Amino acid sequence: MAEDLEMPVTLKPGELLFDAPVRRRKPPRHLADLTTLERRELVQEMGLPAFRADQVSRQYFTRLVRDSGEWTDVPAAQREQLAEALTPSMMSLVREVTCDNGTTRKTLWRLHDGVLVESVLMRYPERVTMCVSSQVGCGMNCPFCATGQSGLTRNLSTAEIVDQVVAGAAELSRGDVPGGVGRVSNVVFMGMGEPLANYDAVMRAVRRLTEPSPSGLGMSARGITVSTVGLVPRIRQLATEGIPVTLAVSLHAPDDELRDTLVPINNRWNVSEVLDAAWEYARATNRRVSIEYALIKDINDQAWRADLLAKRLRGKPVHVNLIPLNPTPGSKWTASRPEDEREFVRRLESAGIAVTVRDTRGREIDGACGQLAAAEQ
Repeated sequence: MAEDLEMPVTLKPGELLFDAPVRRRKPPRHLADLTTLERRELVQEMGLPAFRADQVSRQYFTRLVRDSGEWTDVPAAQREQLAEALTPSMMSLVREVTCDNGTTRKTLWRLHDGVLVESVLMRYPERVTMCVSSQVGCGMNCPFCATGQSGLTRNLSTAEIVDQVVAGAAELSRGDVPGGVGRVSNVVFMGMGEPLANYDAVMRAVRRLTEPSPSGLGMSARGITVSTVGLVPRIRQLATEGIPVTLAVSLHAPDDELRDTLVPINNRWNVSEVLDAAWEYARATNRRVSIEYALIKDINDQAWRADLLAKRLRGKPVHVNLIPLNPTPGSKWTASRPEDEREFVRRLESAGIAVTVRDTRGREIDGACGQLAAAEQ
């Protein structure tokens, strides 16, 4: 039993945790945790033909069928055995809340050890985006973030990440989301947790999302965005993976004095170091970097900070995504005044910086990551 437990770790204030071992039983092994070869080897060890692994993988990733009783291409006598070995239940529904006439759906999941995570499905006329969690809680301690204030409990496994996307894909395939039958076109790692602090599992999840059937969901890497508060070594490592996902850097301030407070990891890697790593990523992948900037009233929305941000970004392959802060209950942090937001946008645009203001979907359903889990707990 001991080998099934992850050991605890103690962090000093401001210390970074790349991997988060805690004393909890590990999630069950799932086919999404395994490569195609590993799945086939497992099935062969069970005394079954290797191609059964491909059949089960196709049911999970392509047909999105979870009930083994409906696996008509698998012999009835083997279905339960294969389901237990390859597709154990990864999460159970706790609560789902909707808005935007049902096209925005936030789901709270309970995992095998009782912890809670969230995912969000957002359907637009031209695309469907899934926002997924990569950790239970977060260790980055950003003061305006609901998840950051909850602390870090543990990393999610590859399958726990992938299963959030597959669950959304299954809803769409059944026509449960208004707008008719559809498919997930985009995945953003912007839910609970710091994705690059759970690097290995997140990268395996990205591979499962992009590998063709029956190995994975067959999504385009260009439809996947991986967000980070600025873990410089991991950004550089991501540039070597050969998977051209979009890198989103949660900057939130152009100056170190403020960013040290808003994004405490800045005390380890400052703004210049984070942006230098981002430009390295852009050169390696030929992809434009997204700069995420939550506009917070009277904190980081001053006109001079817009000018400083523009100075840092001018001439770079970048797009700025301004985010009106979705305030958490009881927090002193709130969204910028409309006139300050407009002036911030104007100054960036006048400097030739591509900028958009994010659609504030989900505000009425505790849309900021971590809010629904906090309310449930």
